[in-house]
Amino acid sequence: MDTGEPGDPRRTIELLWGVPGPPRRGPKPKLSVEHVVRAGIRIADADGLDAVTMRRIADELGVATMSLYTYVPGREELLELMLDHAHGELPGELPEGWRAGLAAVAEDLWRLYHRHPWLLEIRVGRPTLGPHTFAKYERELAAMDELGLDDVQLDAIVSLVNGLVAGAARGSVDASRAARRSGMTDLVWWNRSAPVLAGIPAADPVHFPRASRVGTTAGQTYGGSSDPEHHFRFGLDRILDGIAQLAGA
Repeated sequence: MDTGEPGDPRRTIELLWGVPGPPRRGPKPKLSVEHVVRAGIRIADADGLDAVTMRRIADELGVATMSLYTYVPGREELLELMLDHAHGELPGELPEGWRAGLAAVAEDLWRLYHRHPWLLEIRVGRPTLGPHTFAKYERELAAMDELGLDDVQLDAIVSLVNGLVAGAARGSVDASRAARRSGMTDLVWWNRSAPVLAGIPAADPVHFPRASRVGTTAGQTYGGSSDPEHHFRFGLDRILDGIAQLAGA
């Protein structure tokens, strides 16, 4: 899901960093930006990102929908606030050694995506310029302090690791959703699908020898059509091996 372009980048940044807006006349506000953000996260965790609307949040908080706009300019800004807030759940400490450090960075992000799958649906297009997202990037870079790589290489590695985690986590989340929607495990799905394929001459494995061999072996190993967690850890090890070669570590 693309959030689009925020209407007022300046106000979004101020909200992310807790800079108060211009003073308002009238009674003291009943809520805070934090209340609105937390309500959005609760709804997204329960029902997905599409359920996060200003009206739904207003109902959750027991206020009029229009009153929310005194705290957050709109939904696009709210999603950036939710994203940055979720990044605040990531730990700050790192284990010793660059390889263990980067592995921890990836594992922590993998777990975060599974706690909040809606994070995988947000497409802001540009970095979220909030304190928790800055802290996330700082930690990712700190894991590589001992490697002696240049700044562009460090940034590219962060992007590479984040891309791997997001892609594998998306596959994991999608597989879980497919199982819930269909009421079938991968094994049940395959047991129903295989006889249908076997009855189609054009799908005979003789026409696809490599796909048939590799797919069968992998499926037997995974106990299903795929294993995103295995793909995540396999990919992470290969990235770490490549970094070691690049840095001579």
